[in-house]
Amino acid sequence: MPEQTVRLSVPAQAAFARAVRMTAASLAVACNLNVDEVEDVRMAAEEGFVLCCATEPASCDIVFVLAEGEVHTTFALGAKQIDESDDALNLAELLLSAVCDEYGVSEDGTMLRLVKRAGVANGE
Repeated sequence: MPEQTVRLSVPAQAAFARAVRMTAASLAVACNLNVDEVEDVRMAAEEGFVLCCATEPASCDIVFVLAEGEVHTTFALGAKQIDESDDALNLAELLLSAVCDEYGVSEDGTMLRLVKRAGVANGE
């Protein structure tokens, strides 16, 4: 599969979490990820959406970069900073570390990047 890009923009409201989850899962299937990996992408996308919404953007803008056996997901974050001592943030980081091969917020705090690869143990 040649690299392809899919862009999704939804209102930053909880009612749109399902659309983000289902889109992410469908795209992971297209990249030939297995059932467990597809579930990881789905959970990561949902947690990314929740974190994105917490930064209060006008909309949640997501870019999926797809290739054979991998999905890179980037969320454009809003201007509100997330409190580092927030228990919700700690829980989100715990979940993302469990289901993503890579994750992180850009140095300028404007982007959340998640990566899932087929056949890679998380965190390697």
